[in-house]
Amino acid sequence: MSSLELKIPPPVLALLAAFAMWALAKLTPVLALPWLLRTVLASAIVLAGIAMELSGGISFRRAHTTVNPLKPGSTSALVTSGIYRVTRNPMYVGLALVLLGWGVWLTAPLALLGPVLFVVWITRFQIIPEERALASLFGADYAAYRGRVRRWL
Repeated sequence: MSSLELKIPPPVLALLAAFAMWALAKLTPVLALPWLLRTVLASAIVLAGIAMELSGGISFRRAHTTVNPLKPGSTSALVTSGIYRVTRNPMYVGLALVLLGWGVWLTAPLALLGPVLFVVWITRFQIIPEERALASLFGADYAAYRGRVRRWL
């Protein structure tokens, strides 16, 4: 299973999940939600996700470190400020929220498996390998940070 670690870029994985969610919504029953309620809920969740992603990316840029999720060993700085005081993975939280908003928009209960499976995959095949790399690079500083801030929320 370790051969799957750090292989699929998280945005690509999110797009695959979004497509699978759409396919499930086409094949399964949907809920009858009023258009306005569905639009407001989905939009709010998606916008929160985009804000999380942008905040994380901006923090990385300010620290002059890589945003490439496939090469965590090339990280040059441990970012612990800004949104990283709330979650260690704001960009992944953001992608999960975008998928959740998409699921709300689709109104298909089975489509909500998409964000759940995304979180499971990202945790196992992306975050855990990243954590190993960061522990190797930043040692006690990363261990202290891990003790203060949750992986997700």
